[in-house]
Amino acid sequence: MLMRESAGDDVLLDVRDLETHFYGEESVTRALGGISFQVKKGETLGVVGESGCGKSVTALSILRLLPKLSARTVGGEVRFRGRDLLELSDREMRKIRGDQIAMIFQEPMTSLNPVYTVGHQIAEAVQIHSKASRSVAMKKAEEMLRLVRIADPERRVNNYPHEMSGGMRQRAMIAMGLACSPELLIADEPTTALDVTIQAQIL
Repeated sequence: MLMRESAGDDVLLDVRDLETHFYGEESVTRALGGISFQVKKGETLGVVGESGCGKSVTALSILRLLPKLSARTVGGEVRFRGRDLLELSDREMRKIRGDQIAMIFQEPMTSLNPVYTVGHQIAEAVQIHSKASRSVAMKKAEEMLRLVRIADPERRVNNYPHEMSGGMRQRAMIAMGLACSPELLIADEPTTALDVTIQAQIL
């Protein structure tokens, strides 16, 4: 177990001894076994490891987005601004997700809703958390697509996910994650689908 100092006022996220299990019909897999780390305000933390080592599971555990029937966080604490996220109600977590903590998922095709335009999905997140009007939220969606270097954002906001290339979908996911100016942004390999030049521009 990693010995830790007390969290100070500058600590945004404090993960302590986080343990997550996956459940099969006749087996239990220990996906996370007592992981601990801190993220301070203004700090960037990179989690490095080979495929399957638990990077994505760590992110999903923090945001409590694990599949409820097959996975469970069984121990530890996830303190965000001093509050243990594991102790909050589902309603309280919904208010935090996308607004105070946002996540950029690794695979945009399965994360974006295929029946809504990209602009609608970005605008919806803005409306939920800022109470902005529909027109203001759509303008914000255009601004975010422009920010991530998508050409002709006024037209692209009306595109469905399948009408965009893999790189564009990934940039749209980044735009969505940044749209509400979260205090903490969790990125799960956010530039995997982008070429090296675009990766440098986005980062």
